[in-house]
Amino acid sequence: MNLKDIRAIVTGGASGMGAHFAQQLAAAGARVAVGDVDEAALAALAASAPSIVGRHLDVSDPASCDAFVAWADDALGGVNALVNNAGIIRDGLLVRLDRETGAVQTLDDRAVRAVHAVNLEGPVWMTRATVAAMARAGTRPGVVVNMSSVARHGNRGQTAYVAAKAALAVNAVTWAREFAPFGVRVVAIAPGMVETPMTQGMNQRARDALVARIPVGRIGTPEDLWQALRFCFECDYFNARCLDVDGGLQM
Repeated sequence: MNLKDIRAIVTGGASGMGAHFAQQLAAAGARVAVGDVDEAALAALAASAPSIVGRHLDVSDPASCDAFVAWADDALGGVNALVNNAGIIRDGLLVRLDRETGAVQTLDDRAVRAVHAVNLEGPVWMTRATVAAMARAGTRPGVVVNMSSVARHGNRGQTAYVAAKAALAVNAVTWAREFAPFGVRVVAIAPGMVETPMTQGMNQRARDALVARIPVGRIGTPEDLWQALRFCFECDYFNARCLDVDGGLQM
């Protein structure tokens, strides 16, 4: 796909990687509809480029997803790309021993459900609505990109997060098989540690320890991930695979 021909939806696009993706797409001539719960940041992003439009989107709500896709389809004159970027983190050990009291504590079920509602169910609802819109319109080619994570291989303290991110990588295969008749490719990108508002609050000691494990010697940037996303858009032969962009962390 040529970037200037793309009419993309980017979820969780008001800040971090999503905002960078939207701005880079717009700079390349694409039209972009950004969804997020942060309406103030959405307005600021939309004001940065005439080819970016934004609207409130709660990906955990199927009705919100359906309404957003219908709006984006109209606003962009059709949709042919979706980036499932929205995500949250609610880390914690599933079962742990409190060092001070000796009490056994467990991960709050609300944390698990919140992570799965946004990180796993959200991409399901958005993909369902977006690909259905493409199929009804006969739009082809189309592409769906799931933002997975190298954490999908397993990471201590992230029971809910790793399960959701692993599912996104697997669904790239499942959906690629299902959507092939509609001319829609589905791929995934698995970032390692990337500079975003979600990761900048990390404890410095933990951050330094992680950087020491990355062969290229640094944390990734949104631009690193944009280069991967651009490849996923432009290479029409890349399909049903997950692209790790982690500086060699999982080597």
